[in-house]
Amino acid sequence: MSSLTSLEKAAQRSRPLLILVAAALIGGLSGCESAPDDASLPSASSPTTEAGTVPAQPDGGDASAIPPLPDSGDIDAGTYLVTSYAQPFEITVPDGWVTPEGDALAKDDPDHPDEWAVVVGWWPADYVPTDSCAWVGALGEVGPSAEAFVDAMTAQTSTASTQPVEVVVGDYSGFEFDHSIEGDVDITACDRDKFCLHSSFSNECTRWYSTQEERETYRVVDLDGQRAVVWVTQFHESINPELTREARAVFDSIVFKSNN
Repeated sequence: MSSLTSLEKAAQRSRPLLILVAAALIGGLSGCESAPDDASLPSASSPTTEAGTVPAQPDGGDASAIPPLPDSGDIDAGTYLVTSYAQPFEITVPDGWVTPEGDALAKDDPDHPDEWAVVVGWWPADYVPTDSCAWVGALGEVGPSAEAFVDAMTAQTSTASTQPVEVVVGDYSGFEFDHSIEGDVDITACDRDKFCLHSSFSNECTRWYSTQEERETYRVVDLDGQRAVVWVTQFHESINPELTREARAVFDSIVFKSNN
């Protein structure tokens, strides 16, 4: 993202946080030209994918022993429990990551210390515009299913998506796809000079791109009829490939755990 103050970073739910996914941070998302593997997030490639392995747990697999992700601030390396959705998920984080509000993780690129380079996010995504460029007054509510969100995002104009593939994320299944700006759409011609991907609200965008370089990988998980959305974002094409790989690893560490 472009130079942001700490307050602006913390409000990235009002700016879009992306990620790429952890290192899969999406390369050229489908419908777009794929960027070189060493410069973008790895993209979904197989029809069915095991989306991550269960992180080692501190005491023989007892999920209750895993600490909750802090609400904000710097994060110590380790595995954390996130309870934002109907079912909790575990996520494993290396050193150097921060969380703005407990609903995302971000890390700077050492070569661009004033900017977040990659983000893994999971705040609510209940509204999707049909056109990411002409979005003011046009944020449509999507149903609670994973399929409804996937259909809305992949049908969105001014952006391009790869063909969704089936994935398994811990105890649940879902879909994965990459998302990016389509072709040479001029961001200055868009509402409020940004591309709106989706939102927590019907009257304001909470996840958007402010440049045409941003790209993401999404995983949309079906939690017994309720939807969970997680994504990894890459803000610049010039991000250190080691950092995109690290972001992808964080994204891939997410596993949803059934209470049954």
